[in-house]
Amino acid sequence: MKKLVSLVMMMLCFVAVKAQNGQDVEMADAMRSSGKIYVVIGTIVIVFTGLAIYLFSIDRRLKKIEKEK
Repeated sequence: MKKLVSLVMMMLCFVAVKAQNGQDVEMADAMRSSGKIYVVIGTIVIVFTGLAIYLFSIDRRLKKIEKEK
């Protein structure tokens, strides 16, 4: 039952995303033309890299604790 519900939810998400193809995003065009979009992408990459490093370090610590017990 859970798989069916999750499948339906994913299908509805794809329908919602597909419905937005016809619209132009003015903010993205303005940021791209001024070069600020690269700052935004760089910031997002730095944040996700930091989160990934943090999660891997927590995972290593937990494995170390589990081996001790």
